[in-house]
Amino acid sequence: MLRLHACVTKCCFVVSLQKKPLSAVIKEVCDGWNLPGSENYALQYADGVQMYITESNRLDIKNGCILRLTKAPGRCAEDLFKGIQSSDAGVRCDSLKELASVSTDVTFAQEFISRDGHLLLVKIVEDSNESNVIMTHTLTGFMELMDHGIVSWENLSSVFIKKIAGFVNAKSTDASIQQVCLDILESMVLSSHSLFLQVKQEITMERLIAHLQVTNQQIQTKAMALLMALLQTAGDSDRKNIIHSSGSVQDEMAHYLYVLQSVTLNLQEPRMRTPLDCCSQEQRDILHGLRQAAFETESENSLSHERRRSLCAKEFRKLGFSNNSNPGQDLSRTPPGLLALDTMYYFATRYPDAYSRFVLENSSREDKHECPFARSSIQLTLILCEILRIGEPPSETGSGYHPIFFSQDRLMEELFCVCIQLLNKTWKEMRATQEDFDKVMQVVREQITRTLSSKPTSLELFKNKVNALNYSEILKLRQTERLHQEETLAPELKERLKPELLELIRQQRLNRLCQGTMFRKISSRRRQDKLWYCRLSPNHKMLHYGDVEEDTENPPIETLQEKIPVADIKGLLTGKDCPHMKENKGKQNKEVLDLAFSITYDVEEYSLNFIAPSRTDFCLWTDGLSVLLGREMSSESMRSELEILLSMEIKLRLLDLENVPIPDNAPVVPKPPSNFNFCYDFSQTEQ
Repeated sequence: MLRLHACVTKCCFVVSLQKKPLSAVIKEVCDGWNLPGSENYALQYADGVQMYITESNRLDIKNGCILRLTKAPGRCAEDLFKGIQSSDAGVRCDSLKELASVSTDVTFAQEFISRDGHLLLVKIVEDSNESNVIMTHTLTGFMELMDHGIVSWENLSSVFIKKIAGFVNAKSTDASIQQVCLDILESMVLSSHSLFLQVKQEITMERLIAHLQVTNQQIQTKAMALLMALLQTAGDSDRKNIIHSSGSVQDEMAHYLYVLQSVTLNLQEPRMRTPLDCCSQEQRDILHGLRQAAFETESENSLSHERRRSLCAKEFRKLGFSNNSNPGQDLSRTPPGLLALDTMYYFATRYPDAYSRFVLENSSREDKHECPFARSSIQLTLILCEILRIGEPPSETGSGYHPIFFSQDRLMEELFCVCIQLLNKTWKEMRATQEDFDKVMQVVREQITRTLSSKPTSLELFKNKVNALNYSEILKLRQTERLHQEETLAPELKERLKPELLELIRQQRLNRLCQGTMFRKISSRRRQDKLWYCRLSPNHKMLHYGDVEEDTENPPIETLQEKIPVADIKGLLTGKDCPHMKENKGKQNKEVLDLAFSITYDVEEYSLNFIAPSRTDFCLWTDGLSVLLGREMSSESMRSELEILLSMEIKLRLLDLENVPIPDNAPVVPKPPSNFNFCYDFSQTEQ
């Protein structure tokens, strides 16, 4: 039983609607109030959307709805059709205003269009002789009529399209007119490619950019919607032409494309910030839907509670959830929150074959190389959020947009579907295990970032490029970039690091002199028969030396009887310039000459002569003595060590440490091995 409000008498009474034909109900109401011609009346909702009641929608009437008796759609359409053609501007304005309101009803729209009412509106626009208020009502009514899809947009004349574009391009057009015209152009662009081409030709991109800069939020929003429609409908070449046709405001165009992309992608932020609610039946159903889509299981209704619970836990583990007894906890981290569940479910329903193949291929492996779908999906969703900057407000100066965004609906979900399959492929190429999870995700992030940086214009192009960028290609690129980085930065970095490393070598040389070295004296009979030891004092002011016995190791500095103040040392001689080499001129072989050095002191009248036990000791002592004398080190050992240290330091400085945790404290040094039998004895080579 429904309450019926008769608008003509403003009274209410109860009548049964559902058991009689609608025409009979209307006649009964009209007869009750002595209204002749029941065919000229209809029932309409009194509240909310005032839609006509028809035989097709009468069953949707809810108990308690208020209906009113009003003009039949045909009669209303006829009256408005005549009113619009009135010579009185006031009548025309009122008729068009009412038309804009009632045209939202499809029943009325069919009646009005059957009288070619829409063509009457088109003529008003083409003539453009009416006031701004009348033109606004005309355009609004036209848009409402066309939204029902009764008439094709392609039937519109080029004159009409030019007029609509002209309203948008004009600088002084009424804001209400421009607002509706932007709506009309968007619908044209989305309806057919031929209309897209006409609109693209007529619209001025500079004016469209200007509409994005106004303070009227409605015009901003509708201009952005039109720009989005133009870019999404365009092919690659047309899309480039649209962007480049912005001419002098191309930077502004890039910025607004960036803003449009950012604002649209940020619609995902609420889902990204919301964790899974274990009390939500809908979310639990989606989780179980993922499981059931992957595994063909026996009817669960016939299983006991414990058996069903055990089966679910087993399948959730195969699906790659860390917490298989309560998989919702894996989705409690925000971000990515519920967005990860959305992307997984989209993949499972949009590409069921690929989803099943991924899960079954990995759940049946027993070699520890299985790729966990759920864990990978959650992390991949987070990576995509970071790359696409979902959740970050657009920058006031940003201009970096992805062309692929304007050619693909549901970009986030479609990118996920491509990238989750890429992840599985990369996992196999790396022969990864669970311990390599973070490493694989780093590679996948790099694959996605590198591919998006090439500005692919379509999802298919992105898919081809990112799959071609396999793991071996990533390694090659990393190596090439590292070498290039070293080549470009190494010279400057070397010069900056050189003083610090030379000081390190100087300190090492002085420390080595403080430890001291055992030397042999060579007699006139060229026989090594005596040993002596020389070392530098800890304060670097004295050289202590003296004879020692064969079995003496590292004698204390107090036992060395002789000493020379460093301040008294006047020079350092090597090779054949040494006094003890001159005394035995012609008798010394080249090996001894290469190990000989001397220091002169007391106005060069005295000298202390050395024969180094090895070339390494020769380099250490000559470098150390040069440091004490304030000279540059010049040994080949110093040059070799400096080059090794520079190379190692440059490699460390150029390491890519992004996402690599660096501990605050140095790791504990492990205990030495029980023996060193595995070590190679380099001293054998030196001797």
